[in-house]
Formats: sequence, structure tokens, C-alpha cells
Amino acid sequence: MARKIAERSDIVPVLGEIFRERGFAGASLSEITQRTGLGKGSLYHFFPDGKEEMAKVVLDDVADWFETNVFVPLGTAEDPEVGIDHMFKATVSFFHSGRRVCLVGTFALDDTRDRFAEVIHAYFAAWTKALASALRRRGFGIKAARATAEDVVAGIQGALVLARSQDDPGVFTRAIKRLQARTKTAPAA
Repeated sequence: MARKIAERSDIVPVLGEIFRERGFAGASLSEITQRTGLGKGSLYHFFPDGKEEMAKVVLDDVADWFETNVFVPLGTAEDPEVGIDHMFKATVSFFHSGRRVCLVGTFALDDTRDRFAEVIHAYFAAWTKALASALRRRGFGIKAARATAEDVVAGIQGALVLARSQDDPGVFTRAIKRLQARTKTAPAA
């Protein structure tokens, strides 16, 4: 049965998976038309600026998801440990327990980075800042909170790459447990 696409938002998840699998440069218009079930005219109706606009919309969608499901809970949870635990659960869910690569990370690693530098930078900076803030409320000093937040975000991204390279999602889940343990106790000053 053919997929019914009525609105631009219906296309975004499909585009996200295409860009996640192929990167920006590798996502051909022919594959996009085939997987969305839309002709070029329909695609340009929804995205007049073409593939670049498609990528920006997908990146914005990821950023919005993380804002709602990770950054806000980190900042608003009454108990920072609850917010941090929620971040890890949401992250594991979003990345399908290490079976799904990070779209923003994929864009950051190739020539696409320069095209979307502002969005990529904002995503990682917001995540690090939100986690560092929660760690501060948890009792970490300023430097320790920032360093731990950077290590955790970098560790999540690295675990995704390693899990994918080894075709072993267990690499990701084990790394998450170790990273989560690092957020439990503030290092001695």
C-alpha cells in the first residue's frame, strides 16, 4: 500500500532516515523520490530550496526532539538525577539502543558540516550546556560539570560510531551505563 503524504511534516521522518543512512552528499534525489513516493515536482513544492532545505528541516526536527525530550527535562527536573536519568533513557530510545546513527553527527563529519555549521554547533552546545547545568545542580563544580558533560556527549557519539562499526549495539548500551555512572558522583576537587 502506498504511503499517503499530505503535508511536509509527513516527509521529514523519511528524509531523516535517508540522510542518516547516506549523508547529505550520498542522498540522491532519485532515492529521495523513490523512498518518499513523491515526484520531483512534489518535493520541490514542499521544499522549494531543494535538498539543502530538506536537510535543514530534518536537522531542525532532530534539534526540536532533543530540546523537548532531553534539554528541557535536564533543566526542569526538580531532582537533577531524575533529569539526567531521563536524558540517558531518551537518548537510548532515540538512537534505538545504538542501532541508529546520529544524523547531526553524520553531518558534522563530512563536508556538509560547513553548510550547516550553525545548527550542528548549536545542537552539541545545547546538549553539553544542559547536561553541565544539571550536573552543577547535582553537586559538581563548574569545571567538573563542564568536563563531564563534554565527556558524556562525546562518549555517546563515539559509542554510536563504535557500535555501528562493530555491528554490536551492546557496545552502545555498555558505554551508556559507564557514562551514566560518571554522572552519579561529583569528582573530588
